[in-house]
Amino acid sequence: MDRFLKYIFFSVILLQMSQMWGKTLKVCATCEHTNISKAIEAAEEYDTIFIKKGTYYEYNIAVTKPLTIIGEKGAIIDGKDQGEIITIQADHVTLKGIKIINVGTSYTTDYAAVRVVKSADFLLEDLTLERLFFGIYLEKSKNGKVLNNRIFGDAVNEYNSGNGIQLWYCQDITVTGNEVRNVRDGIYLEFSDGIIIEDNKSIDNLRYGLHFMFSNNDIYRRNIFQNNGAGVAVMFSKHIEMRENIFRENWGTAAFGLLLKEINDAEIVGNVFKKNTVGINIEGSNRINYENNDFRNNGWAIKVRGACYTNIFKNNNFLYNSFDISYNSKLNDNEFSKNFWSNYTGYDLDKNGIGDVPYRPVKLFSYIVNRTPETIILLRSLFIDIIDFSEKVSPVFTPDNLVDEEPRMKAIDHDRN
Repeated sequence: MDRFLKYIFFSVILLQMSQMWGKTLKVCATCEHTNISKAIEAAEEYDTIFIKKGTYYEYNIAVTKPLTIIGEKGAIIDGKDQGEIITIQADHVTLKGIKIINVGTSYTTDYAAVRVVKSADFLLEDLTLERLFFGIYLEKSKNGKVLNNRIFGDAVNEYNSGNGIQLWYCQDITVTGNEVRNVRDGIYLEFSDGIIIEDNKSIDNLRYGLHFMFSNNDIYRRNIFQNNGAGVAVMFSKHIEMRENIFRENWGTAAFGLLLKEINDAEIVGNVFKKNTVGINIEGSNRINYENNDFRNNGWAIKVRGACYTNIFKNNNFLYNSFDISYNSKLNDNEFSKNFWSNYTGYDLDKNGIGDVPYRPVKLFSYIVNRTPETIILLRSLFIDIIDFSEKVSPVFTPDNLVDEEPRMKAIDHDRN
């Protein structure tokens, strides 16, 4: 029995050593291996493929064993618009430091620069992807990292463009430090749980900076979503945390910083919504904590479209928005407390920093504009000031209990730009 245990022990040690000391296969015009696919075929598990500087015209590169594939600075894979470039179908694969260009475009197949299928414990790092259909496509994979990649598309129309980073049926993936521009959706998730998306820049994309559905227990923090077609859309999910993100300059007739639809039990904390047509557009979302956010210079800071209950809006700054809160119902089951409203004109006789007069953030004119958008041209007229004042004195069309009983006299210093 002791001999058997020793045999098992030394077998494990040898396996670990083989993983640590796998050989390196170089790929270059004058190397033994001039073709990446051939080098991968020749490699053994846990070997390293080192791609030297140069352009390699290859596509449909299949990785079906644990490998580390590293590109020297200036190593480029050019797919010549023929199809998918690299497909990973193995655990423990690292892909790092390679530039990939000219992914094929198809109306029936989602060709990607890099696709990961049913794999675990992978790392995609420091890749530069250009002239692409889909950038990085993760499918039924888990425990992976997508770090510090640059994904630059040239999308013109939604129907013939793909997404920068896409996750489908994935679990426990970290997406950090990536920059995604000029694709359809910067980052897209569907049926993906336990995902951490942080410190990314998703800018100038045709549709959404971030778009996800049917995904739970995910965290999004310190990302920048700027100048996208319609900002960020979060739908049909629960237990989501969105913290310290920046949503700015998402302008258009149907644009918003953040869309929430059928979201429950979430945290929207410490974010900045600046210069969006709508800061947050909310529908059918419940038990969400909105706290310590800044809403600056938006058309509408928040639009509540109905079926939204037991939400808390606390310690937020509403600064110079055309409308702070838009509400399309007479019923209110949400709490507004200790927010700062730049339109508040009350007083503070006891000098405790809290206004002595409650503040009603829903204006009658916002109610009118919701139903007749053309009336927006009257925004700065004296007539509008009069009807807003009359509704404030005696609410008829807006919820009479939608009120901040403790409005702050000064903006909260969140120490953000």
